[in-house]
Formats: sequence, C-alpha cells, structure tokens
Amino acid sequence: MKARFLTQLNLENIDDNLWKLISPLRYRSALLNKIVEVPAGFETDLASVPRVPIAYWFWGGRVHREAVLHDYLYRIDSTPVVSFSVANRVFLEAANARKKAILIRYPMFWGVVLGGYFSYHKKKVRT
Repeated sequence: MKARFLTQLNLENIDDNLWKLISPLRYRSALLNKIVEVPAGFETDLASVPRVPIAYWFWGGRVHREAVLHDYLYRIDSTPVVSFSVANRVFLEAANARKKAILIRYPMFWGVVLGGYFSYHKKKVRT
C-alpha cells in the first residue's frame, strides 16, 4: 500500500490562525495500513511554525495537508486513535509521500516531535 493523499485540501479561513475543512481530507497511510479521513468541519491551525522571519520564510506554509492530518491524529477522539509517536511518524510519511524536500520534512518532523507534546490528546475532534 503506497502512502498518498486521496483528496485535495479544501479549507475556509475562520480567523487569523484558524481554518475549517470544507470537505473531508482522505489519506492512505502505509504505516497504519488504512485510510484516515479527516472530517469536514474539522478545525485546525495548520502548521505552527514560529513567526521568526528566517524560520517562517523557510518552513512556513509548506506542509498544510500534512499539518491537518497531524492535528487530527493528535485529537483524543480521532479515528484511528494513535500514539504520539505514530501521529508524528504519519506526519513524516505524508511529507515524504508528497515529495517534500528533506530540508523541509525533517525539520518540520522534529518541530512536531519537540513542540507537539503539550498539545497531544488535549482537544477533541468535535467540540
């Protein structure tokens, strides 16, 4: 099973840092051996890249699909429910599937590993 996104990302901006999915985002994960569907209506802040000029210039806005999938898998009631480590590895798998450059995908991966601990399983998909 080859990892890939099965649908396009279709978002609506709610406010400065919050977006809502207009239609489901579907991703086939080789790591999970299943299709993950992020439901329409899901709210995300996309990738939380610090607004430090050089960091944001280099990594900001580069992994929107991957960030939505990752945000979803961090929720306590996602389907499937996965561990912190697996959610992060699926993020990396998705970035690799979309052929993101190694200098984009690995720094972003380590960013979610190091910065994501405090948000893992803190929110629900449906509030």
